[in-house]
Amino acid sequence: MPTVPTIQLNDGNAIPQLGLGVWQVPPEQTAPTVLAAIAAGYTLIDTAQGYHNEEGVGAGIRAAGVDRSRLFVTSKLRTRDQRFDDALRSFEGSLGRLGLDYLDMFLIHWPVPGQDLYVEAWRALVRLQEEGRVRSIGVSNFLPEHIERIVAASGVRPAVNQIELHPEFQQRDVRGFHARHGIAIECYSPLGSGAVLDNSVLAEIAARHERSPAQVALRWHLQQGLIVIPKTIHAERLRQNIDVFDFELGAADMQRLAGLDRPDGRQNSNPASYNDIW
Repeated sequence: MPTVPTIQLNDGNAIPQLGLGVWQVPPEQTAPTVLAAIAAGYTLIDTAQGYHNEEGVGAGIRAAGVDRSRLFVTSKLRTRDQRFDDALRSFEGSLGRLGLDYLDMFLIHWPVPGQDLYVEAWRALVRLQEEGRVRSIGVSNFLPEHIERIVAASGVRPAVNQIELHPEFQQRDVRGFHARHGIAIECYSPLGSGAVLDNSVLAEIAARHERSPAQVALRWHLQQGLIVIPKTIHAERLRQNIDVFDFELGAADMQRLAGLDRPDGRQNSNPASYNDIW
């Protein structure tokens, strides 16, 4: 079983560098997927209130029967609950659906700038961390200006910002900001929602290493110190996605993959204009 390295966070906690994301996993398939992932060696499980599958994550964890301390469980605050008291109540709902006493990490899912409540939500997360209900707190889909604002208001930096990042959308313009502020980047859609798997450069590098294109893309993330949470419901791909710690991409490979970045490579919503309430 692979041993997944960890990334040290700015709050003193450590997060596994590779985990399972359950975005778009149907609720009825979530428990068996989480159970299979834990059996394959995954310890980081990433869900969200808006995925409507927290119950399945909790059921999969209970079915696995592993020591809770071995797992790193993350959920995210839905956009309609960003007022302070709503965020506290919403967090308790996540704990109840997951069947857990605490979370390893809780994130604000989107800043929703049109609503202008994300600073209030951040203060609620700071309170939850102070009370020991959650060990690490962070954000998702936040731009640098959003992060600067919550830090100025609270004096507390997010441990993590979870953003879309993959070889065709490398987010180089914001990665320096995160490095300077000691904020770890966690990458969702690391395979570009499947789009990068058809890239001929990725396919050629994968064939030379006798690996799948997905394994090469994930290895590219890992070698840059990024956290990555690929999603799959297939047992064989679960095993393949975590089997990426016994090979290395050379400098020439990394340089070629760096050249895949595209200005139109984003596959998901733009945080600057995403204002959906759910």
